[in-house]
Amino acid sequence: MAFSELLDQVGGLGRFQVLQMVALVVPIMWLTTQSMMENFSAAVPSHRCWVPLLDNSTAQAGVPGALGPKDLLTVSIPPGPNHEPHRCRRFRQPQWQLLDPNGTATNWSEAATEPCVDGWVYDRSTFTSTIVAKWDLVCDSHALKPMAQSIYLSGILVGAAVFGQVSDRFGRRLVLTWNYLQMAVSVMEWTSTRARALVMTLNSLGFSFGQVLMATVAYGVRDWALLQLVVSAPFFLCFVYSWWLAESARWLLIKGKLEQGLRELQKVAAINGKRAAEDTLTAEALLSAMREELSASQAPASPAALLCTPGLGLRTCVSTLCWFAFGFTFYGLALDLQALGSDIFLLQVLIGVVDIPAKIGTLLLLNRLGRRSTQVASLVLAGLCVLANMLVPHELGALRSSLAVLGLGGLGAAFTCISIYTGELFPTVLRMTAVGLGQMAARAGAILGPLVRLLGAHGRSLPLLVYGAVPVLSGLAALLLPETQSLPLPDTVQDVQNQAVMKATHSPPGRTVLKSTHF
Repeated sequence: MAFSELLDQVGGLGRFQVLQMVALVVPIMWLTTQSMMENFSAAVPSHRCWVPLLDNSTAQAGVPGALGPKDLLTVSIPPGPNHEPHRCRRFRQPQWQLLDPNGTATNWSEAATEPCVDGWVYDRSTFTSTIVAKWDLVCDSHALKPMAQSIYLSGILVGAAVFGQVSDRFGRRLVLTWNYLQMAVSVMEWTSTRARALVMTLNSLGFSFGQVLMATVAYGVRDWALLQLVVSAPFFLCFVYSWWLAESARWLLIKGKLEQGLRELQKVAAINGKRAAEDTLTAEALLSAMREELSASQAPASPAALLCTPGLGLRTCVSTLCWFAFGFTFYGLALDLQALGSDIFLLQVLIGVVDIPAKIGTLLLLNRLGRRSTQVASLVLAGLCVLANMLVPHELGALRSSLAVLGLGGLGAAFTCISIYTGELFPTVLRMTAVGLGQMAARAGAILGPLVRLLGAHGRSLPLLVYGAVPVLSGLAALLLPETQSLPLPDTVQDVQNQAVMKATHSPPGRTVLKSTHF
């Protein structure tokens, strides 16, 4: 492709690309803290009903001095499912008979209990304040917590739906200044084909480091409001330096903005030390090199082309399904760390630590097995780890946590792969729209993911069955996608169709051009 040759002249992997990547990884890390923060700001502390004998000084004055807090708890709160004090019910009147050494623990009736009509008392030894404790999102209101998570992710869904198309029309940098969800593709379009997977993988490691960063910050800040402030303030700095980021020259040239594209390419050549390219780049040279692409892009490419154009429809459906599977299972599991183990700080760190080798391994597999095989393997293996947890007894908490962390690591690898794969499957004129659609599907999955946990009321293993089956089926569907390893980024819809024709031409006997052009 002509632009690939231009990029090689100014430097496809040099000082500029390194600076650009660092400038984008920093907000990715803090963006991850926003996504994972509810594990801590919305943590559910141990709690029980408020009862007069324990929590009212006037009532305590009439209690015999020989009775301690444990005895008062016994006569005030019935035992729960795990033989611990019940979290959602209390006795209407103190059950003094339960202190009789000759009595039994079951010497009371359900009719003697009532809901926590006077509120709850929360354990504040781990967190001084959470939104669950502030608004009493427990017991009959426990479903409001996953609903709150879904509402937050709905906002990101709107952003993914809108800003993908906006950036295709108005440019990457302007949109990036206000929306960092599109940042990964901005790196891709400034990187040569040889280094594309490397840069995208390093970029996605920002999410891994963000997981560890989240655990570190939350460990030091135990108040939910202060935690929200700490993880949000760095975005002011990101906003300031985002104006330095270069606009995609590929997008500028495809849109016919040759002078702006020339300035950006000359800027990159200067930063990368390519003085010869900086002197030889002219508007006439760019016009000549991009003549075919500019001519092909005169017909406007609408978002409907993703589904209606032969060569793009199947790619759109399958890649969107892979994005959905990632968001659905990852956020369904990762936003409920308390269900995976007691030490959520350690679990959050482990998720980030395991994610790092998973993504580095993905880079090696992308270059050896190709995009399609890596995508299939990462999704299927992640789903199998989740499904395996259905067979593990709840008493084996360490094993269950390990399988869950490994499954999340597989989903991290799947995310790295689909981020690279989607950018290579679609032409420049529709790339950001396709990525926006994929992110919209991922956020739609993320919205549904937390709500699936409510199915646990009908069967303890039912949420795991759903979380595991979706990535397995999506991974198998990815077998329908074409391989894009070592292929140049397509600039136009015609380039995609040409690649399909070339693949069919070199395919083994028995495969036809018509079948290939439907990829």
